[in-house]
This record gives sequence, structure tokens and C-alpha cells, in this order.
Amino acid sequence: MKTVLPLAFFFIFFSGCASDGWRTASREPAGIAPDPATTKEAVLQVYCAPTWGWRGWFAVHTWIAAKHTDENSYTVYEVVGWRLGHGLPALRIARDAPDRYWYGKKPRLLNEHRGEGVDALITAVDRAARAYPWPDTYKAFPGPNSNTFTAWVGRQVPGLGLSLPFSAIGSGYKK
Repeated sequence: MKTVLPLAFFFIFFSGCASDGWRTASREPAGIAPDPATTKEAVLQVYCAPTWGWRGWFAVHTWIAAKHTDENSYTVYEVVGWRLGHGLPALRIARDAPDRYWYGKKPRLLNEHRGEGVDALITAVDRAARAYPWPDTYKAFPGPNSNTFTAWVGRQVPGLGLSLPFSAIGSGYKK
């Protein structure tokens, strides 16, 4: 019995980490965001999803998605650490699906603004994102990381009314 418990713990802890994992995990849209082809109003959303692997038991990744009035696509704002290993900045601002699964984990909508007055909020978010002070730096703990980025934008744009969950590790990072 003394051997069974550690083996069971090992199996549970590392199951899902031994396969291709993130390489084959879903990155499909979750169907949460309004379709930009049929939604003419401005939309600004903040998402979170559990991080990949065992870290997802206690930590989330956060990002921001926005589309101006009459735009037919979303811009996604996020920080992704692995990009640094490929010679890219950690800060990513790109046209993308706003509500993609985060490597197999369904996102959760944390904050949403729609309609009149949101275009100005999106412009302020874009300006803040482009002024993020650590675009080429990533450290899972204590930060700066994806949650540091989202929290930083939220502090620069108080009208966003952003409140991140406790599991947004790094959201309190300040150099």
C-alpha cells in the first residue's frame, strides 16, 4: 500500500504531460465572442483560461480581445513567453480569434464592454498595450508575464473596470 499511493499520485500528476500535449491541444474558437461578421457594434473582452499542464491547477493565462464598430475581425492582445525563444517579442498584438481555447482549456469571459463609447475604450487599450514596459521579457513567477500585461493595461485604462482572479499569478508585478 505504501508504494501504491506514490505511484497513483505520480500517474495523476503527470498524466496529460507525457503526450504531445500542447502541440495537439485545441486552439479552436470557443464560441463565446460575438461573430464580427454579424455584430456591428464595438466589442472589448477580457478572457482567462487555465494554463497548460499541471500549472493550470492553480494559474490562468489572461488576454484582451477587441473589435471597433463595423470591423470584421478581432485584435488580440497578449503576452506569450515561448515567443521569446523564437526571437519574437513576448507581447503579441494580432488579428486572431478572440476566444480560442488556451491549449485545450476553454476560456472564461472576465469582462465585456459593447456598444456606444467602447471604440474610445478600445483605442485607450491599444495605446496602453503598445506602451507596455516589458514587451521583450517573460518570467512565469513573479512576472512580468501574461497576467502582468493584462493587469498593467487595466491600470492604465481604469474605464475597463478590470478585476482579475486570484489565480492570475503575476498580475501584481511592478518593477
